[in-house]
Parts: sequence; C-alpha cells; structure tokens
Amino acid sequence: MVEPSPLLEARSLGRRRPSGDGWLLRVEHLRLHAGQRVSLSGPSGSGKTLLLRALAMLDPVDEGELLWRGGRVAGGDVPGFRAEAVYLHQRPALIGETVADALRRPFRLGMHRHRSFDRQRIVAWFERLGRAESMLDQPTGELSGGERQIVALLRAVQLDPVVLLLDEPTAALDPGAVDAVERLVGTWFDESPEERTFVWVSHDASQAGRMTDEQVRVERGEVVM
Repeated sequence: MVEPSPLLEARSLGRRRPSGDGWLLRVEHLRLHAGQRVSLSGPSGSGKTLLLRALAMLDPVDEGELLWRGGRVAGGDVPGFRAEAVYLHQRPALIGETVADALRRPFRLGMHRHRSFDRQRIVAWFERLGRAESMLDQPTGELSGGERQIVALLRAVQLDPVVLLLDEPTAALDPGAVDAVERLVGTWFDESPEERTFVWVSHDASQAGRMTDEQVRVERGEVVM
C-alpha cells in the first residue's frame, strides 16, 4: 500500500549557531500527514521552538528544504502557506482594543480578504467553552493569560488552517483554561481530521497522552523519533 503524501515535510533542515560553530537545529527527516496528532517534547533549550518556527517558515534555515503538499514554497507563496500552517506562541500578542477587534484583524490581510469575520461562529465556540458573548466586547488589556490564549487560538482556528503548530499553549494556565484550550484544539481537529494535523509542544505527559497519538522528541537540536 502506497503511503499518502505528507502535508508538510522537512528534509535535512539545519540552522547554524550565530558563531557558525555547530548547529542549533538539525532535522534529517520529519513528515506531517493529515490525521496526525503529534506531541513534541524535550528539555528546555533543546530546539522545540526553533523547529516549530522553521516548520512555519517564520525563521530562516541555513540548509535543507521544507515541502508543502509535495512542493517547495516559493517566495510569493509564503503568505498563503502561513495562512494554512499557523504557529501559536506560548504568549501570543493580541492587536486591537477589544476581543472582537483582535478577531477581526486577520481579515484585513490580503490573503483573507475574500472572507469575513463570522461573529456567530465565534459565539458558538464561546458557548462550548463556557464563555459569554459579552467577552467579544472585553478590552484585550484586561484578559487573563488563559483568556488571551483562548482568543489567540480562536483567531487562528476561525481561518480554518490545515496545520497548527502549538508552542506550549497551556503553560502556566489554570486548569479551566487548559481544558478550554484542549477542547478548542480537539474541536478544530475533529471538524476535518482527514485534512488536518497539529504538533503540540508539551512537558505534561498526561496532556500529551490525551491530546496526541504520536510522540517526537528533540534533544540538542536534533529530532529523535
């Protein structure tokens, strides 16, 4: 049986140290297929964030290639790729006076101008997460850490990405916020599991067991399968 082509594939990716002496990141081969739910673990400073940002084409690499749906991403195609492969920082920034402003902002970008903000869809997600519609009018500066992470994740999933690259999205959050983030990612994935995948950096083994079914470890900048 022929294995289906990966959505995202890294081949011989490498990023050198600024001094040029040695490597910060070396990835011989990593494939992400639709339907995969992958946890990424490793010691602090091992290169997990570097790997996620390289996969999202947010940081440059010094060698190797990244393939999207089997082809290279040319310079002009990078914005469209980033619309489908989204990186979520552990402490994301929210631009806009209110939650609604922050959620509307992506639709101002050229790659999303053919779409529009769907308030009722967001409200439906809020209801599943036990949040009131009035949260849309809440100033972003008054959000707790957990609320900020939920809004940042909603900002991403409302655009229906194919790949989510989650960099410790529940670190330092209270249990209620952790549950909300996990449910939101699970709902996004379950809407179209045959088309989507995510990588979740987590130091919590029980969370990795709940949320993912495959484990990848990074040690000293190298992927250990």
